[in-house]
Amino acid sequence: MRVRDGTQDFLSRHGWGAAKVEPLAGDASFRRYFRVEDRGRRAVLMDAPPEHEDSRPFLHVADVLLGAGFSAPRLIAGDLNLGFLLIEDFGDRLMGPVLASEPALEEAVYGQAVDLLVELNRMPPPLELKPYARAELAREVLLFVQWYARATGLDLDADSYLAAWDAAWGDVLAETDSGPVLTLRDYHAENLILLPDRPGVQALGLLDFQDALAGHRAYDLVSLLQDARRDVPPRLERAMIQRFIDHADVEDGQRFRASYDVLGAQRNTKILGIFVRLRDRDGRSGYVERLPRVWGYLERNLAHPALAPVKAWFDANVPHDRREDFWR
Repeated sequence: MRVRDGTQDFLSRHGWGAAKVEPLAGDASFRRYFRVEDRGRRAVLMDAPPEHEDSRPFLHVADVLLGAGFSAPRLIAGDLNLGFLLIEDFGDRLMGPVLASEPALEEAVYGQAVDLLVELNRMPPPLELKPYARAELAREVLLFVQWYARATGLDLDADSYLAAWDAAWGDVLAETDSGPVLTLRDYHAENLILLPDRPGVQALGLLDFQDALAGHRAYDLVSLLQDARRDVPPRLERAMIQRFIDHADVEDGQRFRASYDVLGAQRNTKILGIFVRLRDRDGRSGYVERLPRVWGYLERNLAHPALAPVKAWFDANVPHDRREDFWR
């Protein structure tokens, strides 16, 4: 992964001109990340080309999180016009790889992540954050029709199919408008870093929160426990949902679980479309390998009675040979 033109000049202007620059993992956006090291100092360079990405939301949400006592990367230097940010380096103990090598830690680390969400949800969302509610959620699930359906040979563009799709989701998503909280939207094992030397909620470093909105408190829990990138055992998922309900003082656990499955279905349906779009539009084919896992989560969500209209639409329009097994 080569650095973009202007990178060396940016680093030099901010005292890192002699630093060694090594690529770190990217994500599903245009952002790329590099580790820079210089005489015992380390930082992370976020390369977010301004023609594709706006880094201001990242900086704003980071300030909110830091002000509330959470571990977000601190800004070292930045140039928004060029799309470069030099930020604090949290190290290499990313939750996903750590649990892959140390599976005995799984329940404790997921417990930490749930407890952080409980505390995060006690904060009122910043007033300037847009709502992540019914209209936006309904718009996102259209990605399934626009990209997934076409890729699998399903002809669902006719007005009758789309009208039935909108009707199926409409009332189902109404439940998600209540009690908005700060919702990071990509709260999962590849965006959490273990910081064992820090106390309490600071023991998990937060990444990739620039798309935060004001949404339902079950959404980030779904992101964590129905992770497209790694298998979360159903037993652990159930235990962590209950942990959240108990610690977050949820008054109606049954209603919360319904919201959880509704948002799970919404998120997983959207992801099916996004991962196909990454392959067909952006040439990033690796994401489709995760589609069987996403289908497994979605099928579990659709089993909840609250999703009966959506399940009926899928059963009528998406044959089983165009679901999980299509991608194996």
